[in-house]
Amino acid sequence: MREKLAYTVAEVASMTGLSHMTVRRMFETEKGVIILARPETMHKRRYRSIRIPRAVYERVLKKITV
Repeated sequence: MREKLAYTVAEVASMTGLSHMTVRRMFETEKGVIILARPETMHKRRYRSIRIPRAVYERVLKKITV
């Protein structure tokens, strides 16, 4: 079985026990995070999906636990 290279917000939230919003706020400004987005139009809402690479996840956890 292959190991995951990037995690979703939901996966990180379940691994850390934090809420989805807390995870999103923690990682959305980190360097290296992948943000997939569709801009808002007149009839459609904005869509954003965040993928957190494993290296970024480990770096942030190390930073907040020290």
